[in-house]
Amino acid sequence: MGNALIRLDREPSGLAVLTVDAPPLNLYTAELQNELTGTIGELEAEPARALLVRAEGKIVSGGVDVSLFDAQDGPAEAKVLFDQMLAVPDRIAALPFPTVFAAHGLCLTWAFEVAVACDLILAAERAKFGLVEKVVGLTPTMGGTQRLAARAGVGRAKEFVMTGDRYDARTMERWNVVNRVLPDEGFDAAAREFAAGLAAGPTRAHAATKKVLEHFEHGGVAEANEHITTIAADLFTTADLKAAVRSFLTEGPGKATFTGS
Repeated sequence: MGNALIRLDREPSGLAVLTVDAPPLNLYTAELQNELTGTIGELEAEPARALLVRAEGKIVSGGVDVSLFDAQDGPAEAKVLFDQMLAVPDRIAALPFPTVFAAHGLCLTWAFEVAVACDLILAAERAKFGLVEKVVGLTPTMGGTQRLAARAGVGRAKEFVMTGDRYDARTMERWNVVNRVLPDEGFDAAAREFAAGLAAGPTRAHAATKKVLEHFEHGGVAEANEHITTIAADLFTTADLKAAVRSFLTEGPGKATFTGS
């Protein structure tokens, strides 16, 4: 289905594709926020097997419409807005299936903060990334600073935010923020193919992997170890595990197909 600025397409494979299409700059506005929130609600109510987040146009996003900040009358009102904004990447991060962000070009502020809330980030060679809130005297509000620190370390997060520079895809890959850099030519098709590959996998096992890593992020190896055996054992309730084990024993490795159940 589609709104004016956000489209959600569901493919037969189980892959959902969320497309931001708010020309010319895909700026974050109150309308975009409302549509994003509604679309995330659809994904929560009817989970996909994987999600690809992408954008139309020359760039992924030029950032937030600054008039949104200008409309805030003091800290109390601003906090209400920022809480609503933070809920967007937080809810994406909590989705119980793999999420992939595809950055084909310039990706600033809110779009980058959504990217680092996704499980995996794919970037075209020409892509550039930045948290440039300093130009209006603000610090990023949608979790980008801390999620970047989780991937690249505190020192890199401070550099990224305090300079407000734009960093290329290869640099972000070297920092362990971008998972893969792909050629500009055919990038969109390659990103869709990659995400479709995840959608074809054991969705509930992928969700389990996300749970284990949430525990790791919260409390390190020790906390993850407290939960891993229960999380893994619960997968014995899934049809995918039972069928894949049988397939392995009868046909050999790599022959199983998964339904996500």
